[in-house]
Amino acid sequence: MNKVLKTPEYLFESSWEVCNKVGGIYTVLSTKAKTLQKIYPDRIIFIGPDLHKQEKPSDFLEDDTLFGEWVNHAILKDHLNIKKGRWNVPGKPVVILVDYTPFSNLVNDLFYHMWDWFKVDSLSAYDDYKESCIFAYAVGRVIESFYTFHQLENRKVVALFNEWMLGMGALYIKKQLPAIATLFTTHATSVGRSIAGNNKPLYSDMEKYSGDRMAKELNMDAKHSLEKQTAAHVDCFTTVSGITAQECKQLLEKEPHVVTLNGFERNFVPTGEEYTRKREKARSRLIYVAEKLLGCPIHPNSILLSTGGRYEYRNKGIDVFIDAMDKLRNMQQLTRSVIAFIMVPAWVRDVRSDLKYAVDNNYPVKTPMQMPFSTHWLNHMEEDRILDYITRKGFTNEASENLKIIFVPCYLTGNDGIFNTSYYDLLIGMDLTVYPSYYEPWGYTPLESIAFGIPTVTTDLAGFGLWAKEEGIGNDITQGVRTVHRTDYNYSDVTQEIAQSVLRLCTEKKAGLAAIRKRCYNLASLAEWNKFIAYYQTAYSIALHNAHERNEKEQQKSVDNTIFAAQQK
Repeated sequence: MNKVLKTPEYLFESSWEVCNKVGGIYTVLSTKAKTLQKIYPDRIIFIGPDLHKQEKPSDFLEDDTLFGEWVNHAILKDHLNIKKGRWNVPGKPVVILVDYTPFSNLVNDLFYHMWDWFKVDSLSAYDDYKESCIFAYAVGRVIESFYTFHQLENRKVVALFNEWMLGMGALYIKKQLPAIATLFTTHATSVGRSIAGNNKPLYSDMEKYSGDRMAKELNMDAKHSLEKQTAAHVDCFTTVSGITAQECKQLLEKEPHVVTLNGFERNFVPTGEEYTRKREKARSRLIYVAEKLLGCPIHPNSILLSTGGRYEYRNKGIDVFIDAMDKLRNMQQLTRSVIAFIMVPAWVRDVRSDLKYAVDNNYPVKTPMQMPFSTHWLNHMEEDRILDYITRKGFTNEASENLKIIFVPCYLTGNDGIFNTSYYDLLIGMDLTVYPSYYEPWGYTPLESIAFGIPTVTTDLAGFGLWAKEEGIGNDITQGVRTVHRTDYNYSDVTQEIAQSVLRLCTEKKAGLAAIRKRCYNLASLAEWNKFIAYYQTAYSIALHNAHERNEKEQQKSVDNTIFAAQQK
């Protein structure tokens, strides 16, 4: 590979989750930003959707000093409605937000061209698919405008597109600006996630599945077609873990060039006295709310543990978590009080006023509240799978129970009405986390946990758990990570191992827990971005190399055609 091509001079990275905190990709990009900004100062440009027509997103800092002439040109000549500034995360990288809605009337033309150029089948497209594709097209137009205005034709330019939603942006650039090296990262294949979510055995039957056939069966032809064709046509295709790489090879019929593991940034975690203060504050808040909901005192030395993530009942292992807690509470060896929190956003109807009044006014509550398992009221509460399973397993949350379980069904952004504390500022108060995923391409939640000094239990069906296992860690919860072996058919064994791991931690004294916390920091340091960014640098290099070769072949083909035409005359 030509070493001259290894380092991009300009790097664009786009996602639906730039300045839009809706999922794990936000964490990937926002924590990676500082390292990228250090390597490519103000030459890493993130592009996201402008979803705030009247007000700016809270993590967007407008910056009038950036690209003034180009912005005027983009708005007046290229008819782009954009905002430019900095992402208010460590590193404060350049970010451009684009309003994609003006291009909505071009959706049919876009779909036609994508079929004509790359055989992307959008016939069964639905509204969310259309919106994502229009945004991806707008991203392509932004890159095209910037590239052309700044005359970057002879510069090494890389454009990375995250998830199928940005696929048409990658393909548009590949067609319109072939000199740009394109990358596509899938964080989870759409078909694989759907197979798992529909209770089909993904792993034991992996080699039997056809991605095309399953996409048709699961009514997701358009999404799968876009993802598959994007993976096939970009200069470098990546995914986030070894387990997802196998999935891509089978379901997308494309083996990734590189596995770009997801890292974390240390400066998201407080240190020293601030850590101690925040941890004590978080524990105090968690116990205080639990006491009001349950109507009984909680021992300050109780073990606090949690699970969390998206509301994917089977994929995230929420069912396993509840069953493991059920087994734990029935173990005679459990002599310590345990409070288990399920922090999974659901369809919240409202803050429950009885709990809010008791919390806000320190009102004494001496008996469990009605439905003492949830901090908020939900829409169609009687149909909620988590609450239904908790009650069916016979949990009571009465004072006599050693283990109590609480569902926190809201986004923990600091204004939920009960905790009014962000997720990280509650996570820091936990003694243990459990993420027993069935389908988890990477798994930021366990990595975040150990980064905050909280030991975690996960599975080897999660990318992070598999990585931990391959690194020779994950065999004992007292080391910081316990990776439980999970298959399609060992559900009961998994719940038993999780219960045993939690019980093991419950026997630790204060000094032992402090020692485990230090081990967590050491493990987390192995997965910081300053180490994992090398995978991305390899991907950039591969993309630049492949784009260079591709363009040389096209140029040679053009020369040959010209010579042939001249000879015919």
